[in-house]
Amino acid sequence: MLTNTIDTWMQHPTQRWLDMPFLDSLRHWSKGTIPETEPPVSWTIDRMDEAGVELGLLSAWHAPAGPLISNDEVGDIVKRHPDRFPMVASVNLHQPMEAVRELRRCVEEYGACALRVLPWLWDLPPDDRRYYPLYAACCDLDIAFCTQIGHTGPLCPSEPGRPIPYLDHVALEFPELRIIAGHIGVPWTGEAISLATKYPNVYIDTSAYKTSRYPAEIVDYLRGHGRNKVLFGSNHPAWPAPDCLSGLDKLELDEKTRAAFLRENAIRAFDLPS
Repeated sequence: MLTNTIDTWMQHPTQRWLDMPFLDSLRHWSKGTIPETEPPVSWTIDRMDEAGVELGLLSAWHAPAGPLISNDEVGDIVKRHPDRFPMVASVNLHQPMEAVRELRRCVEEYGACALRVLPWLWDLPPDDRRYYPLYAACCDLDIAFCTQIGHTGPLCPSEPGRPIPYLDHVALEFPELRIIAGHIGVPWTGEAISLATKYPNVYIDTSAYKTSRYPAEIVDYLRGHGRNKVLFGSNHPAWPAPDCLSGLDKLELDEKTRAAFLRENAIRAFDLPS
């Protein structure tokens, strides 16, 4: 039986994505959850059902060398399973105007509700000038911007994922932009919490972490004044939702906070139908 959980950080892998060397370190840490060959979409849906995930925000991946999971590949899945997958687009950061046009196409053709750019993949922090036309487009289109904060699992520089000063600049200069900062922000979790506290439109998601590995400060924030600012995310397939949700009861969240964490905050941050 499905619950009302929304998973804010998922990707259905293509063979191009699976063959990337940066996954080697993630394969070591995730202990076999990442397949070697491209699975059918039913495999991802089965993992969602196992965890009681109703909706999974499914992301494309565009790297400097080209698309690893293209917008059209994600869009095709979204069109075939509209009741399970809202789309998160990805674009070529090195060609900002082409990227803006592609983002608009994804919204018009596939109903994309967000854009995701990974700073470590481009080695460019989110206050780099190449992001700024995209931030303006996100505000124009009323869609969210998703990014990664904290250290990187892949063997790439972590510095672009530091929340302060980089994401602080973006939130200050684009107050309308809804920002979802994924992966909690370790070792700069305190910086992430300070931004989510300071800016109404900055949120944190817990992707890439099992509940047993949440830092104490994020648990305290989730239970307290951050109960409306933290979203559940898995990072499927590296960390599937069943693994990430295992042990949730040990967080001892009250019913209202649990519902906000698993669903309601995502509806607000991504402007999803309730």
